[in-house]
Formats: sequence, structure tokens, C-alpha cells
Amino acid sequence: MPLPSATPAPTASPAPVPTPATLAAYDLTGRTALVTGAASGIGRASALLLAEAGAAVRCADRDERGLAETAALIAKAGGAATVHPLDVTDRAALRAVVEASGPPDITAAVAGIMHTSSVLETLDEDLDRVMNVNFKGILYTCQEAARALIASGRPGSLITMASGAMDAAQPGLLCYSAAKAAVVQLTKTLATEVGPYGIRVNAVAPGWIRTPMTGRHSPEAQEQTEAAMVRMSPLRRVGEPEDIAQAVLFLASAASSFMTGQILRPNGGVAMPW
Repeated sequence: MPLPSATPAPTASPAPVPTPATLAAYDLTGRTALVTGAASGIGRASALLLAEAGAAVRCADRDERGLAETAALIAKAGGAATVHPLDVTDRAALRAVVEASGPPDITAAVAGIMHTSSVLETLDEDLDRVMNVNFKGILYTCQEAARALIASGRPGSLITMASGAMDAAQPGLLCYSAAKAAVVQLTKTLATEVGPYGIRVNAVAPGWIRTPMTGRHSPEAQEQTEAAMVRMSPLRRVGEPEDIAQAVLFLASAASSFMTGQILRPNGGVAMPW
């Protein structure tokens, strides 16, 4: 579906809003945020931090129990949250959430899955499954949010979740890395298309983060993996979901009002691309 044709693109971007000073730039009071993958890991940490900054958060995920836990944590901290059980590969479900609750000022498309197989062992269904969630799920989320924002005439911030896996060749990660590289191209292309409407699009490309998705190994293998990641980082530690949530908050806030089409890499210095 193309962008709403009833709303022609302005000839120039709206006049920039003066950026508030110091920490006030991070105040999201009165704004709404849609976070996919909010049931755990980076998605949960992002939902919690956006709510702490004042946003009313719409938490979306397939994991209903995890969603309820995230919403309860937000409520306990005095924030506002609603839960929306859905699969990000279901465009109609995403559209229904946006239509029912209005255009989100902030969208953090975090939901994703992991898959490991060598190139020669990768099956069509492996690639399709990972691309459907990790690329198409983010595409659908951004499309629905952007269309609603354009139709309403409101600016907004779209935040996609890429990965440091795109910066290096890693055995076994063809499907995951290819999907995340596609997310980067989506981010840059969409930024050029919706920028004139006052909508910013940026990506976060985390390094190795300690989450349920990366904690799928045996305790011994997990310890070895984390030790290897620690050795690779000049900071000599692995990342936590809260590290990535801080990047999401920055991109959601007025502090990044002159940023679009950019890739933030909170990775502990493991990769330092130009």
C-alpha cells in the first residue's frame, strides 16, 4: 500500500522545533510510543525507559505473559501502558492497533528472532521465517505507523532494530545478518521518503546483548560466549538491554531532532566501522 495520496509531500521539511535544554529534551510526557517485542529483552527495557520518560506505551508481542509482566512493571513505576498481543508478521493486526489507538509519536520496532545454520545447510523455510519476522515485521510496523502519522499531519520518530551482525561475517548467521542488513537499507530509504513530513527514521545496531534470545545456550556455552565477547570489547563487558534502551530513548526524544537515516552502534567498541 503506498503512502496516503491525499496528503502531498510538503516541498520542505517543517520548521525545526527548538530543542529543549539539558534533560528536558528527553521528556516524553504527553507522547505515545508503540514498542514491538516488548515482552522481554531489549523491547521490555525500551518500553520501561520510554514510560519512565513520560510516554504512554503500547506494548506489542506474541508473548502474552511477558507483555503482562512488562505492563505491570511500567504500572508499578507509575507509568502508563496497554498490551497488544500480536505477531509482527500480521500486517492487519498492526494496522488494527494503530487505528484503534491513534498514530504513535514514537515507534520502536524491536521484535526479532534468532536462527543459526551454515549457508549450505540453510533451508528456504529458515530464510523465510527469519526474514518475515526480522525484516518484514519491522517493515510492516514502520509502514503502518508512518501512514497514520502522515494522514494525521503529525511528526514522529521511527526506530528500527538492526544488529552489529551486519558489520562482520559470522559463521551460521546468514539469515539473521541478511535480515538486519535489509533493515538498515529500509531505515535509510524510508528516512528519505518521510523526512519531508517531519518523520525521522533511525536504527540501533546493538552488539552482543545479554537477553533471553542470546541466552539460548547451555550454561557452559553461554559462559564461553560471554567471555569471548568481553575480550573483544575495549570496555571489557557485554551489553545489557538497558544499554540499548538508552539509545532508543535518545532517538525517540528531541535530543536527536536533527538525526535521520542514521545507525547508532552501542556495541562496546567491538566494531568501529566508518
